Amino acid sequence: MNVAHKEIDLKNPATNRRSAGFTDEERAKFTELLDAGFIDTFRFFYPDKKDAYTWWSYMFNARARNAGWRIDYFCVSEELKDRLVSASIHDDVLGSDHCPVELQIK
Repeated sequence: MNVAHKEIDLKNPATNRRSAGFTDEERAKFTELLDAGFIDTFRFFYPDKKDAYTWWSYMFNARARNAGWRIDYFCVSEELKDRLVSASIHDDVLGSDHCPVELQIK
């Protein structure tokens, strides 16, 4: 999606309010998607988990400081809700400015 939906989804929300990926318009459209019957699977399992990011800038040693954004998602329809097993962020996997995300469904 490349959108940090809520303030919890990025390290510095106050200083990024008008940054691409965290504009009010982008966040509102993401909310519309969820309101249309889709689930942000990571937040389904971890509604209050902080410091869980999937992207870090290459600048300013951001990844080492965990100053990131959660902008990679698995969104599924409400019909799959009962089949959700787990959602994970593999922030220990290096090699990109993003890390893998995982969804397990039964």
